[in-house]
Amino acid sequence: MNLRLPIDRALWRRIFNRMESEAGPVVLDRKRVFILPTRHGLMFSLALLAMLTGSINYNLSLGYVLTFLLGSMALVSILHTFRNLAQLAVSAGKTAPVFAGQPAVFTVCLDNPGALPRHAVGLSHAKQPPEFADIAPGRTTCLHFSVATARRGWLEAERFSLFTQFPLGLFHAWSNLHLAMSCIVYPRPDSANAPLPLSLQSPGEGAGAGEGVDDFAGLRPYHPGDSLRQVAWKAAARGQGLFTKQFSGNARPELWLDWEMLPGMASEERLSRLCRWVLDADAAGLHYGLHLPDRTLELGLGQEHQRRCLEALALFGIDQ
Repeated sequence: MNLRLPIDRALWRRIFNRMESEAGPVVLDRKRVFILPTRHGLMFSLALLAMLTGSINYNLSLGYVLTFLLGSMALVSILHTFRNLAQLAVSAGKTAPVFAGQPAVFTVCLDNPGALPRHAVGLSHAKQPPEFADIAPGRTTCLHFSVATARRGWLEAERFSLFTQFPLGLFHAWSNLHLAMSCIVYPRPDSANAPLPLSLQSPGEGAGAGEGVDDFAGLRPYHPGDSLRQVAWKAAARGQGLFTKQFSGNARPELWLDWEMLPGMASEERLSRLCRWVLDADAAGLHYGLHLPDRTLELGLGQEHQRRCLEALALFGIDQ
């Protein structure tokens, strides 16, 4: 015999914090907003009870007036606190990729479709300090929370809470949410002073037949007497030593970053080193490609090519 409780499943999950991620926007209707007295609200209630007891014992007419005036003000504040969250539309904002070890910052956008402003709406996550915002009528405001990252791949956002204690701080209204948000985490760049591999290839006949000042061809160790204008100062600032930029006047050089260039290293160490080389190659303006055991990214350059390479490193060996 199966017994079913007459309770909504979504409400059951919210009560016991068993929430599944939801695709936004999520509207905070009356079933999603909860409200309870704060510590100050409980103390205020005890004070009202003491005032009422004194007014009854001593038959104080003005005491009755003051007690019921303050009590009615507290009751009205319940509606204002609840209304400050009700009917807000919550959606996920854009999340920028990060490297492993950096905090992933998730964005939550709050849209106020009503004609009244919403004041002191806060977002709390784990033990982080809450972030507050005022939302004007018909406007959208974004709040943020961060999640620590330890490994590469996709990182799913965690559950967070929207809350308010406006206007008097006597009541706490909140709503727990778990939006379907994710962030891609790139491998941690290798911190070793490993210069780019100098095995550059130039396409076309006669490539590399002479030196010019048109196209960047790679780096070589610095020799006394080299022009200071051709020193790779970015590599020196990272503590990789002094290198001199070489230029080719015939064709743009091709640099291949290959998984097989790093024998004897563990997989994560290889990904970390390749990640560092991708960043260095992009900073040097090289035309580079990436060879991995499961895929090959053809030669390219620019921010979009760098993003594709870093994403391939982040998702290597991970089921998507």
